[in-house]
Amino acid sequence: MKIVKNREDGQLMKILIAEDDYVNRRFLFKFFSQYGDCDMVVNGEEAVSAVMFSLEEDEPYDLICLDIMMPKLDGLKSLKMISSIEKDNSINKDKLSKKFVITALDNAKDVQKAFELG
Repeated sequence: MKIVKNREDGQLMKILIAEDDYVNRRFLFKFFSQYGDCDMVVNGEEAVSAVMFSLEEDEPYDLICLDIMMPKLDGLKSLKMISSIEKDNSINKDKLSKKFVITALDNAKDVQKAFELG
């Protein structure tokens, strides 16, 4: 397995995977592990908590992958909350985590909403 150092400081990226489906979560973990250290959570509430904890520890995520349909708090609401938390913590624009959502749904409205939320 090839490990790529992608951050300016030469460190591995810190990646958060929020996916409730076990098979998809394992696939994403296997894929992203070659680019950095991955943490996995199974719902949106855990994703938000993980981001808050990472900021408290001064080890923010570089990349956040959110499934749209998750229990407790869906990916779009999680995305909105995470973006708000980063803003409230005055994270410089160039240091914001890169966020993206994934879905098995064929719903253009959800995709557009994700772009609007950041």
